[in-house]
Parts: sequence; C-alpha cells; structure tokens
Amino acid sequence: MQPVRLVPVGLSLLALAACGSESKAGDDGSIAVTATDSACKLAKTSLPAGKNVLKVTNQGSKVTELYVYAAGDKIVTERENIGPGTTAELTVQLAAGTYQVACKPGMKGNGIRQTITVTGTAAAGDQRLTQAVAAYRTFVAGQVDDTLATTRTFAESVKKGDIAGAKALFAPSRVGWETIEPVAESFGDIDPKVDTREADLERGQEWTGWHRLEKDLWVKGSVAGDAGLADGLVAELEVLKSRVPTAQLTPTSMANGAKELLDEVATGKITGEEDTFSHTDLVDFKANVDGAKKVYQLLRPVVVEQNAALVTRLDGAFTSVDTLLAKYRKGDGYVSYDTVGDTDRKQLSDVVNALGEPLSKLAGAVAK
Repeated sequence: MQPVRLVPVGLSLLALAACGSESKAGDDGSIAVTATDSACKLAKTSLPAGKNVLKVTNQGSKVTELYVYAAGDKIVTERENIGPGTTAELTVQLAAGTYQVACKPGMKGNGIRQTITVTGTAAAGDQRLTQAVAAYRTFVAGQVDDTLATTRTFAESVKKGDIAGAKALFAPSRVGWETIEPVAESFGDIDPKVDTREADLERGQEWTGWHRLEKDLWVKGSVAGDAGLADGLVAELEVLKSRVPTAQLTPTSMANGAKELLDEVATGKITGEEDTFSHTDLVDFKANVDGAKKVYQLLRPVVVEQNAALVTRLDGAFTSVDTLLAKYRKGDGYVSYDTVGDTDRKQLSDVVNALGEPLSKLAGAVAK
C-alpha cells in the first residue's frame, strides 16, 4: 500500500474538530482541523509538548488523509481514509520541536501542509510504556530481518527465471513488511518503490517492487529482464533495515499504527485489491492482524488499568477475527482469495470492522 504505514516520547491531547468552514479549538482542549480539496486549516499552530488529540473534519469532495511529519519528512503518525463529510480523531505524542500537519486530498502527493510548533516538556510517562516501545522496536527489527531474508531468496528465484519458486515465495516475502507496515511506511520514500499497486501509480511514476513482479509472474508468466527490479526491491529493504533504529516510535504512534493495519485490511485485503494478480490477500490480511495484535499485547498491561472494558472488547474482537480467518487456512498459507465469495468476504469485513472500532480507542487509552 501507499504511505503510513512515528516520534519521541512526550505527550498532550490535540483533537481536530471543525465547525462549518472555520477551524476552532474544542471545549475539551482539542484542536480542529478543517480539510478541503484545497486547504488544511488548523485552529492552533502552537501546541504544548505531550499528548495531543487531532480531530479533522473533511469538508472536501475527496477522501483525505491526515499526516504529522517530523524533520526530514519522517511520519510521526497518520490517519487514512477520511471520507467526505466525516470526522476522525488522531491522538499523538509530541516532544518539543517543529512539525508539519498535512491533509492529502485524494490520498496522494505531499499534501497541503501547515507548520506547527511544540514547546515545553511533557510529564514523565509510565515506565511500562517506555519498555513497550523498546520491545516493539526489537520486534520491528526482527520482522524486517525476516522480510529481507525471504525477499533475497525470492529475488534469486526471479533472477534465475524460476517462476514456480518465485510464486511460492512472493506472499511469504511480504509477511514481515505487512506486519509492521506503518513503521515501514513512515520512511515515505521506501514504500512507493516497494509496495505500490498498479492502480495507485501516479502520473510519471516508475513502477517497481513486489506488485510489479507479481504481475509479471502471474499475468505475463515471465520475469525475463526483471533482475534489476528484484535487486532494487532487496536494496530498498536493506535501506529500511538501516533506518529502523531511527524510527520515531511512541505508545500512541504504535496504537495508531495498529488501527492503520486494520484499515489496510478493510480497504485493500477485503476488497482483493492488494494482491490482485496472485490472490494471496489472506496472507497479507493475517500479517496485518498479527501486527496490530502485537502492538495491543505490548500496550495491554497499561490499557487494562485505564479502560478494562476496552480490553475485554479487544480481546474478544481479536479472537473473532483469528477464528474466522482460520477457516481459510490451506497448508502453510491460505486459499486463493478469488475463491472466497461475496458472502464470506462480507463476514470477514464485519469482524474486521468490529475490531477496528474499539482499536481506534487504543491510542486515547494509552495517552490518558
């Protein structure tokens, strides 16, 4: 998929709530952001360090996204798929510094940006959350290592012209990436090169990465001349590996990332648009869910004290998704998604939506 797909630990709640065509601060201390097809207006551009909640109202005609960028265009956190006429909240932890908030009408391009300044020092956080961030960084590094190792083997099969071998390795090579996709996408220049789908190509964009190779394998039935594409994919993942230690992770960015992973399932895997040629969508589906569950498990000890009812809902919702997904297991993988009918896809969509709603509250619970 396209960008996500984080920042230092420190916090203050910021919600972006919009009234009419003018952005105003909310009575609860939130900050309104009004997104249109040509503007991104924030009620305030000077914020205190700490927990902030962003509440954005999309008054445009296109689906939009909300991004918070740190220096170097590192994505602090994001919220995708904000439809016209809808409002979405984004809880974010910000340390002192300068950031940019971007609205992306049509979910493409660099966005319409506003600079914000964060000052002050956030209150000391729960040590368990600091430990959770450290554990998640280790987990991410492991997933990237696994992805790189499997993708190297996949690339060798491509370069040898081994169609059957490359097909067998295509889905496994993507599992680690899909599990930690929000972090991988936070380095915005890597994702377009490795995970762009044909339908998402922008004018003039060179198509490279997994999905280009997927089409050649399943549609063209030949990877002649694709050695450079295979090597390029590996090279980009090596860059990702080198950057993981600098990924800007916080408890709220982890929680927001977990929700983004569920959004990836709802908007790409359920529809069959992600792996449109290989129909290996359920492998990606499982990886996205597992990535979200890992974040939840790391944050759960704190959340259970803040909101026990939310934990009960999330425990049940994750179980429901895993149970239903297990019906489609086949050997070490899953059935081809083109064999899953509309009724079954609706059931999968329902359990994902039932998980997504409480998962959207995870960041707020962590940041209390």
